[in-house]
Amino acid sequence: MNDKTRIMILDGNSLIYRAFYAIPLLTSSEGIYTNAVYGFINMMLKVLSDEKPGCIAVAFDKGKVTFRNEKFDDYKGTRKATPDELKPQFAYVKEILKAMNIPIYELEGYEADDLIGTVTRKAEEEGYASIVVTGDRDALQLISQATSVMLTKKGISETEVYDIDKVMEKYGLVPEQMIDVKGLMGDSSDNIPGVPGIGEKTALKLINTYGSLENIYENINELTPKMREKLDENHDMAFLSRELATIVRDVPFELDLMECHLEEPDYEKLMPLLRKLEFKTLINSFAGRMKAAGLASSDFGQVLPDCREEYECTLLPLHEGLDRLASDLDKGEISISYELSNADPMLAELTGFSWSVVPGVAVSVTGIAEGQAELFKEEEDISCLAAMAECRSGVKKYCHDGKRLMVALDRYGIRWESIAQDTLLAAYLLNPTGRIQDLSDLIAGYLGKELTVGGGSTGAGISAAAILDLQKVFHQKLEEDGLDDLYYNVELPLTRILADMEITGIRVDRDRLAEMSIELEEKLKGLTLEIYGLSGEEFNINSPKQLGYILFEKMGLPVIKKTKTGYSTDVEVLERLAAEHGIAEKILEFRQLAKLKSTYVDGLSGLINPRTGRLHTTFNQAVTATGRLSSVEPNLQNIPVRLEEGRKIRKAFVPSEQGYRLLAADYSQIELRVLAHISGDANFISAFREGQDIHTHTASEVFGVPENEVTREMRDGAKAVNFGIVYGISEFGLARNIKITRQEARKYIDGYLDRYPGIREFMNDIVAQARENGYVTTIMNRRRYIPDIKSRNHNVRAFGERTAMNTPIQGSAADIIKMAMVRVAKCLKREGLKTKMLLQVHDELIFEVPEEEMGRAVPLIKECMENAVELEVPLVVDMKAGTSWYEMKKILF
Repeated sequence: MNDKTRIMILDGNSLIYRAFYAIPLLTSSEGIYTNAVYGFINMMLKVLSDEKPGCIAVAFDKGKVTFRNEKFDDYKGTRKATPDELKPQFAYVKEILKAMNIPIYELEGYEADDLIGTVTRKAEEEGYASIVVTGDRDALQLISQATSVMLTKKGISETEVYDIDKVMEKYGLVPEQMIDVKGLMGDSSDNIPGVPGIGEKTALKLINTYGSLENIYENINELTPKMREKLDENHDMAFLSRELATIVRDVPFELDLMECHLEEPDYEKLMPLLRKLEFKTLINSFAGRMKAAGLASSDFGQVLPDCREEYECTLLPLHEGLDRLASDLDKGEISISYELSNADPMLAELTGFSWSVVPGVAVSVTGIAEGQAELFKEEEDISCLAAMAECRSGVKKYCHDGKRLMVALDRYGIRWESIAQDTLLAAYLLNPTGRIQDLSDLIAGYLGKELTVGGGSTGAGISAAAILDLQKVFHQKLEEDGLDDLYYNVELPLTRILADMEITGIRVDRDRLAEMSIELEEKLKGLTLEIYGLSGEEFNINSPKQLGYILFEKMGLPVIKKTKTGYSTDVEVLERLAAEHGIAEKILEFRQLAKLKSTYVDGLSGLINPRTGRLHTTFNQAVTATGRLSSVEPNLQNIPVRLEEGRKIRKAFVPSEQGYRLLAADYSQIELRVLAHISGDANFISAFREGQDIHTHTASEVFGVPENEVTREMRDGAKAVNFGIVYGISEFGLARNIKITRQEARKYIDGYLDRYPGIREFMNDIVAQARENGYVTTIMNRRRYIPDIKSRNHNVRAFGERTAMNTPIQGSAADIIKMAMVRVAKCLKREGLKTKMLLQVHDELIFEVPEEEMGRAVPLIKECMENAVELEVPLVVDMKAGTSWYEMKKILF
C-alpha cells in the first residue's frame, strides 16, 4: 500500500546524467539514443516499488544561467557541454513522465535543487514526509525530521538513504552544517571555489570544532598561522561559496501537492512511446500493471494484447500428449517450444515439450505433474520424438534456437536434420545489432502481443503457437530485405553443422595440461622473485594499489595516467613504462603467464565434459554484428597464440584416437582479398591474381621502391596499413601500432590511398551509402545498421564511419567461411568420409581426419573452401596437418 502522506522528489538532471554514464550507449533500430531514458525510467520504477510513496514529482534545471551566476560569473563555468547523444534524451524522459501523469517542475533562473528544496519545505508545512532521490550531496542540507535523501552510490543501481542520524554518523554534523562545509571546501563540479588549500577532511574538522563559518572566523586566532592566512585571504570567498551552495527553499512558482498524487499512466500515450524506443521489457511491465489495475486492453488500441487472450494451450500427460504428437505429424508444419534442465545442452535433459500445428492452438506435454523428474525416459516416447525429428510426411519444423535442441536431442539418439525456420536466427539477420533476441521480445515487436505467462508448460505451449505466427512474418521480412538466400542457404543449414561440431567436441590431453600448469607455475615463481629484486621489496603484484605505490612512489617512474582510485597500471601504461625500466616488462610477462595459467591451462581442465572426456565449446551464431561466429565455454577462438606459451596450449588438443590426425584449413588473407573484390581496385586485384606477397607489393607501391628493395620495416608498415583499412584505419592507431609520429602515419595513409584509388573510392562511397540508407551490406547481402554515423558527436560519428568501412569486409569474410562450412559438410557426407569438422577459429577450420582418408579429404576440403564463392581475386587456403593442433606441418600441393 502506497503512503499518501509521503512524497518522492527526483532530481531529473542528476539522475539522467547518472543513467547516461552508467549504461553503455544504446540506440533503437531507428538510431534514437535511449540509454539515459531507459536507465532513468527503470530507476524511478525501482525506487517507487521499494519506497511506495503516494506522491511523486521530478525537478529539472531550466537554462544555463541562474541567479547564482549574477553573484559569481564563473559558477558552473567548468562544466562540460552536454554530450550530443544525451541532449535529445531529456525530451523523451519528460514525454514519458507526462504520459505517466507525473508532474515536472522547472523554472528559468533556478536549478532543480531549488525546486526540490521548495517542494520539501511545502511538504513539511502540509504534513507530508519527503524523500529526495539524487546523485548530488548538496541535497543533504535539506534533511530534517520529515525529509530524507536517497543518494545514488554507484551508477544508478546502488543507493544509500540519509536521515539526520546518518548524517551525524558519517560526518558528525547536523544537515544544515553541510552548507558551511561546502563554503570551506568548495565544489569543483559546480566551480564553487571555497578556500584554496582546504579539502573535505579539513573542512569537516573545522565545522565539527567550531560549528559554523561565523564561529571559525570569531575564533581564528586559535588556528595555526598557515590556516589563519588561508582563511583571512579568502574570507569573502568562503561566505560567497556557502551562499552559492545554499539551496533556495522559497522559489516563486505555483505548487499544489495534490497534483503529485500517483495516478495510472495515460497508456494511450505511454505505450506508443515505449514501443518507439523499443523498451520491450517496460512494455511487458506496464501491460502487467494494466491487467492488475483491471484495465481492458481493448480500451487502449496501442496496448499489446496478452497471448493468453489469443492462444489456446492444452496440457496433456506425457503418453497421451505423445499420441497426439504422432497424429499431428501428419500435418504440413509444426512449431516447437522446449525446455531443458541445464543451460548447457550437452548436459541437459528435456523437461518440457510443446508444439502447435494449428494457428492459435498449442499442446504441451508434462511429466512433472505425474511425479516424473524428467520427460522422455521410455523408448516409445523417444521414438515419437525421433519420428518428429525425421520429418515424417515432409513436415516443416519451426522453433526458436534450434541448435540448442539439436544438441540436447543427441543424447537421446535423435538426430534432427533440418529446420525450416528458426526465429532466433531470423530475428538476428533482420537486426544483427539488436540487444535482445528473447522470444517474448520478438512476439511483442513483430506480432504485437505480450507473452507474460512466464515459463512452465502453459508458457511453453503459448510460445510454440506464437512461433507458428512469427515464422510467417519473418519469411516475408527476410524476402523483403533480400536476406532469404543468406538465411535459407547458409545460416539455417549451418545450424546442423554447428550442432554436430558442438556434439563431437575435441579431445584434450589432461596430462599435458597438468604439465603445462606446473611449468607456468615455476615460471611465475621465477618472475615474482625477479620483480621483487627489481623493486627492492615483496608486494602483491596483482594489487594495482600496491603496484602503483612501487612503480610511481618508491621507484619514481613517470605517472602516465590516473584513475578515480589511484595510479593506472593497465597494459598501455606498462608498455610505455617498459622503455623506462625493466620491471614493467617483467610485470607484463607475469600478467600474461598468469592469465594463460588460470584462464586456459587450468580453466580448460575444468571444462572437459565428464561424459565424453572432451571439450565441447558452444558456437554463437546470432551474436556478433558482423556475422562472425563466436565461441564460449570455453572460448577456443581466443587462445593467445602471439605468445609461444599461448601457442603451446594447442599441444593439448589432439585427435580422439590412434590413426587420426588434426587438419587445419586456413584462408590466406581473406579480408584483404575481400577488400580487393569489393573495392575493385585494379592494382590490388592484380597483385593477388599474380600471387604476389601483398604486403611487400603494398610497401613497394607506397614507398616507391622495387619489391626486392623493400625492407622488413617497410613491409611491417604496409601490413599494418593493409589490415588497418580492414578495421577502420586512423592515423593515431597506425602511429601507435608501428611507433611512428601521427604526421608520418597520415602521410603513409595518404600515400597508400593514392596508390590504391579504388580503395579510397570504396571508403568514401560506403560511408555515403551508410549515411543515406542507415546500414551497409556484405557480398551475401547481410545487413548491419549503423545509427552512430548520423551522430553530431565527432568521435561517435567517426566510429560509425569506421564501422561502415570495415563491416562489408569482415562481414563478407564471415559469409565466405560459413558458405565454405556448408559446402564442405555436404561434400564430406556425399563422399561418405569419416572426417569430421571440429572447430571454426576466425578464418580457419579444424578437422579430425583418419590417416587413410588424408589423400581424399585434404584436396576435397581445399577445393570446397577455395570455390565457396567467386571473387575478382582467387581465394587461397593453406593446409596443415599434425598429431596436435600445435605440431602441424604445411601440406604442399
